[in-house]
Amino acid sequence: LSREERRRRRRATAKYRTAHATRERIRVEAFNVAFGELRRLLPTLPPDKKLSKIEILRLAICYISYLQHA
Repeated sequence: LSREERRRRRRATAKYRTAHATRERIRVEAFNVAFGELRRLLPTLPPDKKLSKIEILRLAICYISYLQHA
């Protein structure tokens, strides 16, 4: 078997898929925690307003710009 064929077979195993899914859940959780931390640093009214990830990023950009010119 070629290297690529061996790699495909390994990726097809249930053990590999389970491990990959676990790593992905951990990565997404860390990503969401980071967004939560960033969100807590941004001033909004009301303070507990739910924001999407893109809204958090856009607000962060505006807030950084504001702080640079203040």
